[in-house]
Amino acid sequence: MHGGRHDLLVTTKVGTEIFVDHDELRIGGSAGNTALALQGIGHPHRLVASVGADAFGDFLEGAFSKDSARLIRSEAATTVSVSVTHPDSERTFLTTRGHLPLFRAEEAVAMLAEINIAEGWLLLSGAFQTERLMEGYDGLIDYARARGARIAIDPGWPPEGWTERTRAFTRRLLSRSDCVLVNETEAAHLTGEEDVERAGRAIHMLQPVGGIAIVKCGPRGVIGIDGTGALHRAEAPKVKVADTIGAGDVFNAGYLAATCNGLPLSESLGQGVQLASTAISTNPRRYN
Repeated sequence: MHGGRHDLLVTTKVGTEIFVDHDELRIGGSAGNTALALQGIGHPHRLVASVGADAFGDFLEGAFSKDSARLIRSEAATTVSVSVTHPDSERTFLTTRGHLPLFRAEEAVAMLAEINIAEGWLLLSGAFQTERLMEGYDGLIDYARARGARIAIDPGWPPEGWTERTRAFTRRLLSRSDCVLVNETEAAHLTGEEDVERAGRAIHMLQPVGGIAIVKCGPRGVIGIDGTGALHRAEAPKVKVADTIGAGDVFNAGYLAATCNGLPLSESLGQGVQLASTAISTNPRRYN
């Protein structure tokens, strides 16, 4: 998943073949990226998701620990995203619809019923890629809250852009979330505020009392606003970037793991930034 839309014009001659320096088949998607990072640092978690009925579905199933993943098979082909990284580090994504739009809240609840989620976090990520799941978000959140879980939201970027419909849907999610995790581009489009702190505070005002709003700022680190309204910052270390795809999802893993371990907000932000920095500066990707 990526934090913004880039309209790129690429001019080539019809019928030519273009050679590239590197290719890699990798797990993707917001939830998958976060689960892989949690798996990499050895933090207890459960991935609740669906996969397609093809070889890519087999590939996905084989990537996650059987103890940590609850995966249901869809009848559709697996969603595939081809990411082309350009010399200036900009990226173009070509994505098939595949299985993601078919995953339903009822299926998610059935899998959650097998897991002890009391006092844990339920992270809902990449909302706009899973239309049927979106339709049942209210019931899913009600179910998780009734079982003692806290709700974290990283909605991602809506393919149709930040229309009034997508803003209204996201604001409703924020009103039910204990923790919001967005990047600065998403925060600006959602709130209309270009200043990161003002955007974070606008998001915080939409949350329930005691909510935490986090805005990820790439190489400038991250800000977090706690339940009292106090502002916290974590700077990002300078690293040689190998690949930034999924950096925000990896941050989510580091932050939530630290929170579950009882660390205060400022330290949890720092651990999230450190984990993401390690991931984006290593190839093959590492988490420690």
